[in-house]
Amino acid sequence: MKCVERQNLIIRMRRLSGLILGIMAGILIGLAATAEDLGDLLPLAKAGNAEAQNSVGDMYADGNGVPQDYGEAAKWYRLAAEQGHDEAQNNLGSLYYAGDGVSQHFGEAIKWYRLAAEQGDYEAQYELGNMYYNGVGVPQNYILAHAWANIASANGYTDAQELRDSIASHLTPTLVVEAQKLAGCFQLGQALEECN
Repeated sequence: MKCVERQNLIIRMRRLSGLILGIMAGILIGLAATAEDLGDLLPLAKAGNAEAQNSVGDMYADGNGVPQDYGEAAKWYRLAAEQGHDEAQNNLGSLYYAGDGVSQHFGEAIKWYRLAAEQGDYEAQYELGNMYYNGVGVPQNYILAHAWANIASANGYTDAQELRDSIASHLTPTLVVEAQKLAGCFQLGQALEECN
């Protein structure tokens, strides 16, 4: 019995070592591919392509194929964000929120999150809801927090449901309805704060 158990253990260990080697090879291939991607993306990014600029920013933010450098990521995100690229606007907002590669500045985080959120970026919508909920960079406002979290949830961001429900516990049923009306108004194309 012990011999059979030992053979089974050896077989499982060989399979596991093969799996580990396969994963390591995949990681190394992925790193090489991202280094090549930078060579392909950089000319496009320098030529003003917002999607390429955001991708180069991602590479620097994540350290994929290049040394991690949040300052360099912020530079590329800003170039794309200023062209209206919603994902870059959200990414730049995140850098300002955390103070990664830029001085921490909640007002700048709100600015970039709002621009992205108004274009439908659900991560930015969630972050705005969270900032209004906690009063970070803006006066605490449970109605706006609920509205943004509700919009993010409606756009498919599953974490926003939990945030929205947490915010609702601070509101009366009448105020929840008001927040829902704000969210619906925004989804019809009006700026959230302009909705009455």
